Amino acid sequence: MGKHRKLNKGQLRRMRANQQKRLQQVELTQEVDDASLGAAESGVIVSRFGQHAIVAAETSHTHFRCHIRRSIESLVCGDEVVWRRFTSQTEGGEQGVIEAVQERKSLLSRPDYYDGVKPVAANIDQIFIISSVLPAFSTQIIDRYLVACEDIDITPVIVLNKADLLSEQPDAIQAEIEQALAMYEAIGYQVVRTSAKTQGGLETIQKLLQDHVSIVVGQSGVGKSSLVNALLPEIDADVGAISTNSGLGQHTTTVATRYALPQGGFLIDSPGIREFALWHLDENRVAWCFIDFRPFLGRCKFRDCKHQPQDPGCALQEAAETGELHPLRLYNFHKIIESMASTKPSRAMPRGSKK
Repeated sequence: MGKHRKLNKGQLRRMRANQQKRLQQVELTQEVDDASLGAAESGVIVSRFGQHAIVAAETSHTHFRCHIRRSIESLVCGDEVVWRRFTSQTEGGEQGVIEAVQERKSLLSRPDYYDGVKPVAANIDQIFIISSVLPAFSTQIIDRYLVACEDIDITPVIVLNKADLLSEQPDAIQAEIEQALAMYEAIGYQVVRTSAKTQGGLETIQKLLQDHVSIVVGQSGVGKSSLVNALLPEIDADVGAISTNSGLGQHTTTVATRYALPQGGFLIDSPGIREFALWHLDENRVAWCFIDFRPFLGRCKFRDCKHQPQDPGCALQEAAETGELHPLRLYNFHKIIESMASTKPSRAMPRGSKK
């Protein structure tokens, strides 16, 4: 049997510090009682970090670092909560305890292969889908987010960021992007072209944000944090560069964070992801969430039609052939269905699905 590797002083110090934090956490959970807490207050979650969260008080909008009761099964940015302040200072620096979560008006979630369906943000009414010229413009990613928006009935806005770089691209790429944006506009979606660098389109974004609770979503590297910085320069969100090796964006924002807007409303900056999965949805639900499919759904010759080119009497295929439906949307639909089958975990309810 091999010898155990001896820990150095730094490793021992970190291990003891982590153990002490865990002990303090248990003690806090066990010792908090009504005698050490003030009256119940309303607040909103600004961001969450493990068993702690930043709460914005409803009356003053001041931020407080709070412990989360173990009885709370799920808590995310944007949740409306009931919390109570500590009447005296705690050793861990906590300023209060979150007691309960109010019923959510809406919830954006994303499936994770290992952690199940993970909630991202609550009580939002508008989603800004950020795409960009670089690292790569992708209608498949946009369509995945559009399906998510339609599934929870939240208004989407498609944003082409780094629009100032479009003129530097080859003619074929410029035409491809412009045609795709025109396709979404023809379907009925709002499209905005922006540039955090030149400030172009920011005034339009600011008007759309006013008096709404909005979230920005998109792949890593599309410039979400740069755009948030341009809209709210005082927050100084982390900005990452494009990887020169992979051409993919680097993750910068690590947790969803909610910011108050000077013109009214709130903006949530969410972590960037490489791919937005949809395996938690039924295939028929995905088809319904393609809003341009709806006039043709139920009109296929066979009820179990998969809408493939070889399927006889498929209303969607016929619509694509006659120009009533854009072929790219049908292509993206099939790519989503294929990915759902290949990426869905084998277990029905993965661990951590109630985070």
